[in-house]
Amino acid sequence: MKKGQKDVPILVLLGILCFMVCLYGAELHHIIGKEMQSAAAEARELPIYSVETQEPRIALTFDIATGTEDLAQILDVLERHQVKATFFLLGSWIRHWPQEVKMLYEAGHELANHGNHHVDYTELGLEECKQEIVGAQEEIAALTGYTTVLFRPPYGSYNNTVIQAAKECGYETIQWSVDSLDWKEYGKEEMIERVLHHTQLGNGAILLFHNNTKYTAASLDAILTGLEEQGYRIGTVSDLIWPEGGWIDSQGRQHPAS
Repeated sequence: MKKGQKDVPILVLLGILCFMVCLYGAELHHIIGKEMQSAAAEARELPIYSVETQEPRIALTFDIATGTEDLAQILDVLERHQVKATFFLLGSWIRHWPQEVKMLYEAGHELANHGNHHVDYTELGLEECKQEIVGAQEEIAALTGYTTVLFRPPYGSYNNTVIQAAKECGYETIQWSVDSLDWKEYGKEEMIERVLHHTQLGNGAILLFHNNTKYTAASLDAILTGLEEQGYRIGTVSDLIWPEGGWIDSQGRQHPAS
């Protein structure tokens, strides 16, 4: 055997060893990455987007932040359909329209908290968020004596701090699964079609509307009629969600306590 031939098997073995180390290292990196992503997902706080239920029940919600022009018409449609809805009220709106707050309360609708000012709460610290939430509640309580238990941040914008602030103030944070996009004012027929054929419309859905838009009041009767024809019972968020002890999955769907 010539000089150097003994080294060939060693070089091959070293090459195989290096390959295995690289392969194992890449796989280990992949596993660690997935575990870190999973841990991050588990640590993320989520609001309620919808509710797990076998019954054909859904919740109707309105974010109230500007004006009152269409509010009487909205309430008239709800009364004709004998539907109670959840109204998330902004503190600055409450201060401008106190009589309308009383009107909503006296009509038997659920009052909820939309914060004191219409700003992005993810840019605030914990104590600032709590001040915003408490500020709106104080306005509602001063007019009606009612204590709100549901909170929806402006723009639906949240992070762990926002949800933690709400929890510390005694609130459940509520989002939505069916967005009417009424504020974009695409048109009456488009909004009716969007809601009644929404991919997320189903048992336990939470529907989002706003007041003071161009087509909401005009579309509401047809939307409620269509939902009723599909067999849904329409009510407030508090009537829909599970009581304390329920849990929220990674998609924001609330389940009853097992």
